[in-house]
Amino acid sequence: MAKYRMVRVDFWKNPIALEEMTPEDKYFYLYLLTNPNTTQIGIYRMTKKQMAFDLGYSVETVQSLMERFIEHHKLIRYNPITRELAIKNWGKDNLHKGGKPVMDCIKTELKDVEDTSLISYVAETIPKGEIRSLYESFCKQDVEKELSHKLDDNIYPDTKSVEVDDQNKPRDTILRQQKSIDNPEAETEDLTQTHSQDVKEIFGFWDNNGFGLTNFNGKQQLISWLENSSFLQPKTVILKAMEIACANNKRKLNYIVGILKNWRNESLLTVEEIDSYHENQKSYSKNKHSTESFPTGRAIPTEVNLDITAGEDW
Repeated sequence: MAKYRMVRVDFWKNPIALEEMTPEDKYFYLYLLTNPNTTQIGIYRMTKKQMAFDLGYSVETVQSLMERFIEHHKLIRYNPITRELAIKNWGKDNLHKGGKPVMDCIKTELKDVEDTSLISYVAETIPKGEIRSLYESFCKQDVEKELSHKLDDNIYPDTKSVEVDDQNKPRDTILRQQKSIDNPEAETEDLTQTHSQDVKEIFGFWDNNGFGLTNFNGKQQLISWLENSSFLQPKTVILKAMEIACANNKRKLNYIVGILKNWRNESLLTVEEIDSYHENQKSYSKNKHSTESFPTGRAIPTEVNLDITAGEDW
């Protein structure tokens, strides 16, 4: 049975769409509102690789658009572990009518949501009390604990859809993919355990170094960089950026992301390349300073007494 999704015509009169969104933003947002994965509740699973395929974009372009809608427009949230996307104003725009069929459909779909913090996020803008109460009944008090429990049990859905670009894959990734042809179940288990351990290490560093124990949204956004195929060693590179943030007493997500973006723009894909690049920068800066410390031209011998008044009449 085909699904139909309608967009309210006042979308085009919304101040955010009029004043802040670029044409590409509008196209991307309309896609998020109307793609085949959408649900009645405004929360659905979607990989960035699927978005890129549907839109004709690269995975990197989709990643940039996602960051813009999460950090700038603040209209969506995305859990890179469960691959679930939530649209903030979905309830305000779509959930105006109740009734048993609608409530039953909402209840069934809410049961399938793994990250319950996304349910709370969408519930904030639902105007109808009956529907908002149903959402809230699915929200848990300690989302951090729930996610930690899932990590311990290695529960990760859609593990076969690891979001990596097909270009610039490290050799070990290619070998794992070849291995998965012969034994797909073992491959899924390996990827799950590896991803779980990487997340644990990053979360542990975050919690133990003052980035904010309760900043769950910040952790989610940071973990999304594990899916960034630009880096050949994503976990190690993320930890390196966090160490630099600590050393500079800048324990903020934006500072870490800024470091990662700079490295990506410089095509620094491993920690070794990053270290080498910064060593070269230090060496260049030192040599430049050394050169500027001495004047150009012939130096005056120390034994010569220079009379600056010679030739002048008093």
